[in-house]
Amino acid sequence: MATTARMLALVLLVALGAAAALAFPAAHGQPVQESSSGGGVLLLDIKGGIGPATRDHLRNGIRQATQEGARALVLRIDTPGGLDAATRDINREILASPVPVIAWVAPNGARAASAGTYIVYASHIAAMAPATSLGAATPVAIGGGAPGGDDPEGGESDGDAEQGGQSDQGSASASERKAVNDSVAYLRSLANLRGRDAGFAEAAVREAVTLTASEALERGVVEVVAADVQTLLEQVDGRSVVIAGVTSRLAVAGQEVTEIVPGWRVQLLTVLTNPTFAYILLLVGMYGLLLEGYSPGAILPGVVGAISLLLGLYALQVLPVNYAGLALMALGIILMVVELTTPTFGVLGIGGLVALVFGSVMLFDEVPGFAVSNWLIAGIGLAIAGGFMFAIWLALRARRRPVTGGAEDMPGREAVVASVDGDRAQVRIRGELWQAASSNRLQAGDRVRVLGRDGLVLQVEPIRGEPNQSPNQAPETTR
Repeated sequence: MATTARMLALVLLVALGAAAALAFPAAHGQPVQESSSGGGVLLLDIKGGIGPATRDHLRNGIRQATQEGARALVLRIDTPGGLDAATRDINREILASPVPVIAWVAPNGARAASAGTYIVYASHIAAMAPATSLGAATPVAIGGGAPGGDDPEGGESDGDAEQGGQSDQGSASASERKAVNDSVAYLRSLANLRGRDAGFAEAAVREAVTLTASEALERGVVEVVAADVQTLLEQVDGRSVVIAGVTSRLAVAGQEVTEIVPGWRVQLLTVLTNPTFAYILLLVGMYGLLLEGYSPGAILPGVVGAISLLLGLYALQVLPVNYAGLALMALGIILMVVELTTPTFGVLGIGGLVALVFGSVMLFDEVPGFAVSNWLIAGIGLAIAGGFMFAIWLALRARRRPVTGGAEDMPGREAVVASVDGDRAQVRIRGELWQAASSNRLQAGDRVRVLGRDGLVLQVEPIRGEPNQSPNQAPETTR
């Protein structure tokens, strides 16, 4: 469904671009037009890790801006990075947008690292607030560490970059070099399209270089430095942007700014694709199903576990997952459950806990903005270890306690003769009927005391001249 929706969205965007190209004359030899749409300016926040929820939020924002005839869409960016697939989808939406998109790294102290840098380069206008930064766009290899710094195959850059590339030639794997070269080419193409500094684009990928707002303005990476939205709109007013081959001049100064609030679907997707929440869902799901299998008929653990596991698996399909870590987590939980059912003296339990902790650390690859806190993993590990040790302590204490029920607890208890058949009788004790034998003559209704048990037959003797006692109460004795 998601793939179909994405394809339909791309088809619609291409259709809009084609319609715009047919509706307006080509930019060459034609007068520059004023961007005089009627609907003010929309503001959309991109915060935290960039993932599927961010992509859907921006897609909805562009659709809303188009429907309302907005003069521009401002992206207020503060992100440490995110997923490559989601970032490229976002950039495709921006490049095909019929509404001018202004990327603004804000507020003060914000950053547009990694994936955020790609979005800034793809936007029609790039801006930053004071005391912000962008850059550090080196891709992180899924299933491994980050690629090496400089790449020998990506076309040497000036000076130190060339020497660094040669020195790292043996350290970077082929897949890492391919990832770096692909990212360099992609970011340089965006820089050339928007007329921005391509040298920094390459350095940001190969050497993880970053720039402050003033440095970015000086090098032509951004066009504007503005501390607030109104100042931003005043500074970009009158600038020319190219949309669907037509050059338009922005007319946004003094326009009303409306912030786009994420819909319920985007908010739900944001929660589900949060690595911490997905990790907890996986734990609850696996434990729930295993506990349901261990005690069939409980129902609640199975229902909660199945729902949690399905939601967790949904999150895993869009997150950078290391399946070796997932397998270790599953193995660890299975070993701990088996430990509770077999007398292995804690060997399986300790091994399961170790597998669970290592699997949790390995579960998500190190992508900026998508990681589970090590403190959370440590806390869950300690909690599981504490619960596991408590269960073992309860089991050991139960083994040391004297027997207080069952057939072994019969001697000394009193019963009532229910019926007599020759030298055998049936006695009622604790609501049960037992076969009984006695060396004395018994009659129905007699009260008897259990002396012992021979298989399924109780040895009893009649109680003579003692006060009535409950047939379930053992008599008091003195020594």
